[in-house]
Amino acid sequence: MNRGCRRRVVVAVACGLALSACASLKSKPPAPAPTPPPGITAPPAPIPASPAARTPMPAKSDCVPRGFPRGPKYPDTDAALRDAGGAADRYQLMAAGRLLRTRRLTELERIVDACR
Repeated sequence: MNRGCRRRVVVAVACGLALSACASLKSKPPAPAPTPPPGITAPPAPIPASPAARTPMPAKSDCVPRGFPRGPKYPDTDAALRDAGGAADRYQLMAAGRLLRTRRLTELERIVDACR
């Protein structure tokens, strides 16, 4: 036998072994549940609680007021800072953005405290 033929035989044998190994790993059906011997009865099922005994869940309230505005357009975006003429302009954009963020955070903290 030449070398190429031996290699094909080895590959074919390896594939056959792999397939037979996979076939032996099939899951077995679950065992049937054991049945009680004759004369023994199952315990009675528990009585479910009546629907009136359950306490109703409180209605979920919306904490955010309907008139609460969306977030502002902050002036210190990356593009605006890149396009600014100099360091002073960039500083003014960052200062304006910080003021808007501080004001917005104060409003949000007040609303969150009211929800708690």
